[in-house]
Amino acid sequence: MGLAKSFSVFLLVCCLCVITNIIDNNNGVEASHFVFPHLQNKLAVQVKQLHRTGYHFQPPRNWINGPMYFNGIYHLFYQYNPKGAVWGNIVWAHSVSTDLVNWKALEPAIYASKPFDINGCWSGSATVLPGNRPVILYTGIDTQERQVQNYAIPENASDPYLIKWIKPDNNPIAVPTPDMNVSTFRDPTTAWWDSGHWKMVVGSRRKRRGMAYLYRSRDFINWVKAKHPLHSTPNTGMWECPDFYPVHQDGSTNGLDTSFNGPKVKHVFKVSLDLTRYEYYTLGTYLRDKDRYVPDNTSVDGWRGLRYDYGNFYASKSFFDAKLNRRILWGWANESDSKDDDSEKGWAGVQLIPRKVWLDPSGKQLLQWPIQELETLRGKKVEMSNVPLKTGGSVEVTGITPAQADVEVTFSFPSLDKAEQFDSSWENIDAQDVCGLKASKDLGGLGPFGLMTLASVNKEEFTPVFFRIFKAPNKHVVLMCSDARSSTVKDSDKIYKPSFAGYVDVDLTDKKLSLRSLIDHSVVESFGAGGKTVITSRVYPELATFRDAHLFAFNNGTETITVETLSAWSMNAPAMN
Repeated sequence: MGLAKSFSVFLLVCCLCVITNIIDNNNGVEASHFVFPHLQNKLAVQVKQLHRTGYHFQPPRNWINGPMYFNGIYHLFYQYNPKGAVWGNIVWAHSVSTDLVNWKALEPAIYASKPFDINGCWSGSATVLPGNRPVILYTGIDTQERQVQNYAIPENASDPYLIKWIKPDNNPIAVPTPDMNVSTFRDPTTAWWDSGHWKMVVGSRRKRRGMAYLYRSRDFINWVKAKHPLHSTPNTGMWECPDFYPVHQDGSTNGLDTSFNGPKVKHVFKVSLDLTRYEYYTLGTYLRDKDRYVPDNTSVDGWRGLRYDYGNFYASKSFFDAKLNRRILWGWANESDSKDDDSEKGWAGVQLIPRKVWLDPSGKQLLQWPIQELETLRGKKVEMSNVPLKTGGSVEVTGITPAQADVEVTFSFPSLDKAEQFDSSWENIDAQDVCGLKASKDLGGLGPFGLMTLASVNKEEFTPVFFRIFKAPNKHVVLMCSDARSSTVKDSDKIYKPSFAGYVDVDLTDKKLSLRSLIDHSVVESFGAGGKTVITSRVYPELATFRDAHLFAFNNGTETITVETLSAWSMNAPAMN
């Protein structure tokens, strides 16, 4: 059959969601998709613009939770509630684009209508079969409330927009076996062709063990469950939205088709953790003769492992973009306020900016960077260079729209001598906890320094994104934080305001650190050290909104920091549905 093309469809319902009746026995109904009966059908009479994003993907209203490249068009399928701003009434909404920035809405592609999905059409992926035939794999909730795997095909594959989709009556193609929990079996991956079979993975769990069940098929219709999972890990809980794909091991930033079989390749295995609401990934080897994935021993295979994003980022999917020969990663951020707030404002959920992803030359982690097309939205630009910041110093970045901006900055420092000692007890806690102990206002040695985004004029409100450098026995430790605790003056326990953080594995020989932040009203996506560490925060400023938002570079360390270069752009709004 030759090398098959395979592209992901980015769908995110798998990760928010919990059916109200929960039973603990193995064959009971158990899931993670909360239903809010009093809100799920409440239509938005007026959509409030406060905190709505300007250049991140959102539908006009209501709840979203989606991409595929086919015949010159990018297709974004996403979980959408057409009747309300909280989860429920889910359909597969559909938008198309030629550049991943400007989007046109089409009619929903899939909605509940058959016995095998009458109670829900949940997350999935897509594969393009030989002959240029796209097929969607998705999880349906059948008449018995079981999670089953189904497929759908376009009514007319020559339609460039793929508007109409058919769900054949020979569905489902995979059902939970008697030893499996019928409500922990979901989110099929993009399929790949190998050794005469199509193969896909479905996320699940066995007690507290995360499971990636492997299925094989010769014709893409008749699927057989493999005796062993592709991979599993104890004490990680339910694995949602698994993703499995190859990356170049030779330093190339190009992407690889999911079915690629060749030398000098590593594989990435990613899961979304239902228990913690964040994701982790490992790098490793795909043993094709055994159909097993073996992670390298360079990172933790569990909750404290490597993460795409150390902030508000979940249910990500990647796809191979054959147009520009790259792998694109796209994640989703839910709201950090309450469901009642979501219903009142008339919308909820944001697709984050698509990111190009590739293997770091060290081979120990992935690198991520916003897609190049985003730069077409850049408007007015301001620059500064060689600005020293002494202890407590700051400089305002003026001349742009700070509430809707793209900022790239490089900080330099003359010495590492003033780095604080890294407390050995911190080795047993997450970086987020360390950031909670060492806030942006707490005087340090080498740091904290960075950007103060979405700040009010008198700095009552701000979301700082900053670095802090510590000295450990045999190395320096770089902490990167995006701290939402000062992001609003509103004193409400309904708003989740964490101190997101991750460590940055970077060589400090040149005594420089770079940062890029995408600021968009209620979203701050930040890329440290060229994409080694990425953190997304959802915030709800009350004072620092629209024209009243400000942007500062700051330093609260005793070592003088220099803003070596800074470029900032006002970001224009794309065409959005």
